Amino acid sequence: MAILGLGRKNNFLGIDLGTTSLKLVEFTTERGVPKLVTYGYAERAVVDIAKDNSKVILDKVASLLKRLYNQCGIHSYRAVTALPNFSVFNSVITLPVMKRKELDSAVRWEAKKFVPLPMKDVILDWRIIDKIEISKKKKNYRILLTAAAKSLVQRYVEIFKRADLQLLSLETEAFALTRSLLGKSQATTMIIDTSAVTTDIIIIEKGVPALNRSIDVGGITITRAIANSLKISFNRAEQFKRDIGMSGSSKIPEVISGILKPVIDEMNYSKKLYQGQSGRVIEQVILSGGSAYLPNLVDYFSKALNIKVLIGDPWARISYPEELKPALYAVAPRFAVAIGLGLRGLR
Repeated sequence: MAILGLGRKNNFLGIDLGTTSLKLVEFTTERGVPKLVTYGYAERAVVDIAKDNSKVILDKVASLLKRLYNQCGIHSYRAVTALPNFSVFNSVITLPVMKRKELDSAVRWEAKKFVPLPMKDVILDWRIIDKIEISKKKKNYRILLTAAAKSLVQRYVEIFKRADLQLLSLETEAFALTRSLLGKSQATTMIIDTSAVTTDIIIIEKGVPALNRSIDVGGITITRAIANSLKISFNRAEQFKRDIGMSGSSKIPEVISGILKPVIDEMNYSKKLYQGQSGRVIEQVILSGGSAYLPNLVDYFSKALNIKVLIGDPWARISYPEELKPALYAVAPRFAVAIGLGLRGLR
């Protein structure tokens, strides 16, 4: 087992246990700037840790994680990881301004209305997003409420224990993405993070994920649709997806557009819902995840939403050797969560 504090004192691992892959980064600090020490990526069969808690699955993930960090040559065993957004309960609530101790009790009482599990079975976290002046005598807090099942948290703790890693912190992917893609920016931003099986729509307000929705459409969904439409193999469809994407006039953009329609609808709904509730305007959309580099996807989303869209660069705040730039840029969208987690460790 790893000994507490084993490894370099100022180094931390950010580890993203994705549905179809594991991503790892190790950071240290040099003159106050986060510096890349090593990074790695390992693919695996589709496994949803949030739903499958069998001992066999936990052992397989822990074993793969061990192989990955041994191949990477890590210098620290202290790690931060994240729960997938779709497995966590999120809600923004409004409460009158009150003392901190009273507020904690009030939040826990309100949580019973939004969390579909007994309070004894969840770990609850909350933070104040904003203070709203209703009148000269009345002010309210807008509060982000986050809850996760204790059984799910224990599953992740067990994986890291079996992998001989010291798990220092566990947060949600939404906070990790906010940290890596926005840094200290206060711009009201929508992040679209497309993984292998889901797409997360996250709206960031003042550096806090104020709205978080997930839809069961991901990179695998798109590839399968292309394969079925053209009657070709999955691997060939994957190559067509990455080479052609939304560009040109072939059948492939048409197929992808059909698959992405529910995502576009959900993005527009989330935008309307958030702006109606908060009175704020979303200033930009940032794409992340494995499908972010699909040709012409930025223009497609920009036209559909009538808003500025760009691909996120999670390496922007990290120091690394210049010769690694092409390789790091190629995998940037996939590593956004892991990078955000590594930065959390350095705080």
